[in-house]
Amino acid sequence: MHNKSAEARLQTIRTLMERSALYRRALGPIMIWLGVVATGASAIGWYQQINHPKQFVYYWLGVSVAAASGAFLMARRQAVKAEEPFWTAPAKRVVHAFLPPLVIGGVLAVSGAGSDSGWFVRILPIIWAWCYGCALHSASFFMAQGVRTLGWGFIVLGFVDAFLSPRMETHERMEFAHLTMGLCFGGLHLVAGAYLYWTERSPKTS
Repeated sequence: MHNKSAEARLQTIRTLMERSALYRRALGPIMIWLGVVATGASAIGWYQQINHPKQFVYYWLGVSVAAASGAFLMARRQAVKAEEPFWTAPAKRVVHAFLPPLVIGGVLAVSGAGSDSGWFVRILPIIWAWCYGCALHSASFFMAQGVRTLGWGFIVLGFVDAFLSPRMETHERMEFAHLTMGLCFGGLHLVAGAYLYWTERSPKTS
């Protein structure tokens, strides 16, 4: 049994190495898509003043579902185009690595949606940035190593936001929540996507 388990792990690692180029090509468009959706949603949320905790939570949960659905379809399309299987053992491992922090962030958001406290709206983007950063860090073993750096980017921005929040007035915190979502989930994804596109298309030097 031990030998079979070791062989399965080696096969998974071998498959990941063989599919690393495919994952990298798929990540660029996905990162751009996630960045555009988050940036647009941030601008709409800020302009429409969606600041009540329940409205804020369900608005951004809806945005995340739409963004994740689009990313799923893009990844599947890339796999079909490359004539590669989509729901493979490595893909399952990536999803399993992602899930725990994302579930924690979702449960905390829904559990506090009924609160009338402006503080909840203000700290929620920080919690989400930390949870998403941890999810990326966990999944980085099965993906491009740059994903780990991106994960740390979310974690660091979460700490910066946590440092700035107590120094703001209440109305500033409420307005800044959407801007934080745009900066973290929009800006970082766009930077990552642009980097992947640039490095993928740049000529290889010998």
